[in-house]
Amino acid sequence: MRVDTTGGFDAGPLETETAAIAAESDGYDTLSAPETAHDVFVALALAARATGRLRLQSAIAVAFARNPMTLAYQANDIALLSGGRFELGLGSQVKAHVERRFGMPWSRPAARMEDFVLALRAIWNAWATGDRLRHQGEFYTHTLMTDFFSPGPNPHGPPPVMLAAVGERMTEVAGRVTDGLLAHSLTTPSYLDGVTLPALRRGRGRADLDGFDVCLPVFAVLGADAVARAGAEAGVRRQIAFYASTPPYRPVLEHHGRGDLADRLNRLSRQQAWDEMAGLVDDDVLDLFAVSGTPDEVADGIVSRYGGLVGRVSLNTPYDADPTLVLRTAEILRAA
Repeated sequence: MRVDTTGGFDAGPLETETAAIAAESDGYDTLSAPETAHDVFVALALAARATGRLRLQSAIAVAFARNPMTLAYQANDIALLSGGRFELGLGSQVKAHVERRFGMPWSRPAARMEDFVLALRAIWNAWATGDRLRHQGEFYTHTLMTDFFSPGPNPHGPPPVMLAAVGERMTEVAGRVTDGLLAHSLTTPSYLDGVTLPALRRGRGRADLDGFDVCLPVFAVLGADAVARAGAEAGVRRQIAFYASTPPYRPVLEHHGRGDLADRLNRLSRQQAWDEMAGLVDDDVLDLFAVSGTPDEVADGIVSRYGGLVGRVSLNTPYDADPTLVLRTAEILRAA
């Protein structure tokens, strides 16, 4: 099992660079950098120059905030800077952010994402081969590329494309046109086995997922004593409540007969009643999505729950986690 780590959601480019250096020293396989308040590619450029072994991943770059051509250039440059250690992790974001924050069009996100990725691949192929660029899709058209604007073949090849998906249609797209799935922390073994993996297989048109990465950030409740463990639980309950209040993640709750909880959380989120929302995440819901205990117990729990379902994991600790405990858990997972 490969073990990845994540840069902080509030980390700036310099903090991400520092985190990448530490992650490489600690033996992690990949550092994934989120895109929240900073441009993810600036952070990854610094991380690429500061490391030599660690794989780097955008997790996620907001696809629909860009167009395939601009993103093709950005991803190609990070692949060059990192010596081929970069994975392009993409996500759609949600309609409100795409339209109202980024001022970009939104419609039929799964179909749009498929066209986006195919356009990316057409652009990279034109650069690699010198062939005429011809992508005329339903949402994106790219038919002009001259030598002056082409970076030419990337000696490391195009970066792998990973897609964040929860719903079945977007998951099928991931299986059809990308190299891996970025699963969401609000995921359970049952949902993976009963919904996610079958959708990936449908997208790929075959029963096996050989050569296809499935990456999962697992909620981990770690604490050196009862007080620390209680604080960790509170942080995880709050994060579960936040995610579960978002309509795109409702199918996961519904899969477990908790659709009513998703509806209640959604209503409360509109009132910004965050504390009340966290109080609705009872012990049963916490146990659905999180693994709790000592580093040995958390590592064993992750392997027993997800070992036959995913090939890559990271630890999602939305609280002030003890870095010694997190690293020890990762070490046990790598050994497993």
